[in-house]
Amino acid sequence: MTELAEALDLPRLPRRIECFDNSNIQGTSPVASMVVFNDGRPAKKEYRRFSIKTVSGADDFASMKEVLTRRFRRAKEADAPGENGKWTTLPDLVIVDGGKGQLNAAVDALDEVGMQVPICGLAKEQEEIFLPGKSESILLPRDSQALFLVQRLRDEAHRFAITYHRNTRKKSAFKSQLDDVAGVGPTRKKALMRQFGSIKAMRSATIEELAATKGMTRSAAISLKEAIGDTSQPTEQADGVSQSSG
Repeated sequence: MTELAEALDLPRLPRRIECFDNSNIQGTSPVASMVVFNDGRPAKKEYRRFSIKTVSGADDFASMKEVLTRRFRRAKEADAPGENGKWTTLPDLVIVDGGKGQLNAAVDALDEVGMQVPICGLAKEQEEIFLPGKSESILLPRDSQALFLVQRLRDEAHRFAITYHRNTRKKSAFKSQLDDVAGVGPTRKKALMRQFGSIKAMRSATIEELAATKGMTRSAAISLKEAIGDTSQPTEQADGVSQSSG
């Protein structure tokens, strides 16, 4: 932390560092993560996840601006109902995953909210650190403990964002396949997801097993089977003889 403070000319030791990363695949289910290190160690209870709300497609800059805006606006609105002060602790340093573009977007967010927080961007290819208003990047020594620290932060933010993105895509795909099934609304979809976890598992389930799910009925289970297919029964060959050798 001392090395990092000296390299980035920080006003104080960066005891609390927040790192932000975005994740999407071709613009689908965009999400972002915020990880927190206190005194050089992960503070996992303070990690936060964000579903991108205002950006369409794979716009990394706009997504970064949205997330930083939301995070620091909540810090200013910490006394609002439901916030309970969980956003009030401000970081000694913010790191955004990316180069000048992501950094500029993050700085715009801080300006828009009216916050002044030390911030930098970390570009992965050369491990360059960019600071606002400076054209030249900073390259920390390869054996620097400060470099190891920011790499750990960046990698942890990436891991957290990717995990959240995969879970979001999985839930989205699961729900979308059930959207047009007669008799299966939001409550039943949620119950089915809890019970079976995947469309594949539901295809393998019997109508009776589906109907036994909380809130389901036999008629809804039949509609569901017709919509997604049925692998709970042995398939038959064209001549009508079962494939099983029985």
